[in-house]
Amino acid sequence: MKHRRLLVLAGVVGAIALVVSLSVAAASSNKPARVHKAAAIAAPKVPNAKAIKKKYGGQKITFVGDSVGDGHKRDLALAKRFSRDTGIKVSVVPHPAASDQSYAQLVRAFSQKSSSIDVAMIDVVWPGAFAPYLVNLKPKLGKQSKLHIKSIVQNDTIGGKLVAMPWFGDYGILYYRTDLLKKYNYKAPPKTWADLFKMARKIQTGEQKTNKNFYGFVFQGNAYEGLTCNTLEWIASAGGGTLIQGGKATIDNAKARTILDAMRVQIGKTTPRGVTSYQEDQTEHAFDDGNAAFARNWPYQYGIGATAGSKVKGKFNVTVLPHGATGKSVGTVGGWQLAVSKFSKHKPAAIEFVRYMTSPAVEKFDAITNSNVPTIVSVAKNKAVVKANPYLKPAIASVPRVTRPAKFLKTHYNEASKVIYQGINQILNGTPAKNVLPGMQSKLNQIIKQS
Repeated sequence: MKHRRLLVLAGVVGAIALVVSLSVAAASSNKPARVHKAAAIAAPKVPNAKAIKKKYGGQKITFVGDSVGDGHKRDLALAKRFSRDTGIKVSVVPHPAASDQSYAQLVRAFSQKSSSIDVAMIDVVWPGAFAPYLVNLKPKLGKQSKLHIKSIVQNDTIGGKLVAMPWFGDYGILYYRTDLLKKYNYKAPPKTWADLFKMARKIQTGEQKTNKNFYGFVFQGNAYEGLTCNTLEWIASAGGGTLIQGGKATIDNAKARTILDAMRVQIGKTTPRGVTSYQEDQTEHAFDDGNAAFARNWPYQYGIGATAGSKVKGKFNVTVLPHGATGKSVGTVGGWQLAVSKFSKHKPAAIEFVRYMTSPAVEKFDAITNSNVPTIVSVAKNKAVVKANPYLKPAIASVPRVTRPAKFLKTHYNEASKVIYQGINQILNGTPAKNVLPGMQSKLNQIIKQS
């Protein structure tokens, strides 16, 4: 989610839906970072910095933060400001870009009771799995948590303890080239997947006459968590369900087979053959370098595409993802939280860092400079934030959200997601869905029984 997973409460759907109703609405690349507008906006001051400095100045903490898009640059800017204002030295370490690898990194640290991590960025579906290793933030941050969307706070509350604070949200959207739609006589972006394939093919055929690297559609097709998110969107939007329903795996059904086979036949046809190795950043680079007509990605890509380093600045827009012949458009719920490790040697200082990072001022800074979805409703409705992020407008933000099936899998979610993304990657690489889905469904049901 960007590609971005172990217990998700049903309320997380309402989290994003609430943002919607209020008219607001998961791979690293060796490519050099782009020039970003974040540099032109100063990181906000730390409230009550003098008192914090008096208590904790001189202490050192380590923050395992973002690595996708310009997330690491944002983290560095905020940590620098926090350190300057409070005297607390913050070392920023980007986590592995793939969500499952990031999860494994934290598992190792917590199992070893390591104090090497003080604050960690955790996926929206991880609080249940990591709760035993995280500090209860309610005594110190309970009041501030009330500013955030209630259902996300509920998602981050395990056994009555607030084990993480909402930081920013995510959901899948479709990016498209407005100039190319006009050039090829299309008046609007595609409504269905069939429309997308048809439009992508026509535009690709024309553009490849002068750019052999141009393709119609790019997305996260690598065997990792991002593909689980894409798969959920494809199948749900085609009326094939949400992978696991009512405590049973339902991925092996006719509508799922149809949409997955439809995606399979596009590989190398309207997508790069290598899309089966793409994660978020490869998708973003392909689109922002002017080498794709359409891209499925998370909101963070918008801020990068709209800056001077992008070849598509002023030439693209966003909309909801397409749907199948009998389904409706959806977007997979993503989002990230900040948590403090129980094994930190400087818990109070770490909590103050989380307080700052999840404050309204920082969420506004993040939304405007990094195009991330605010989890504070007042920030999401801020005129400057909405102006900078068209995906927050109701026409896009009102799309139904679908959640990954972590509530059925609990601490076995990571294992189940691996079954999903490896199986779907096999399909994208040429194996018909009918030969893969039965085995996937059987494995998922076995995992559910263990959960």
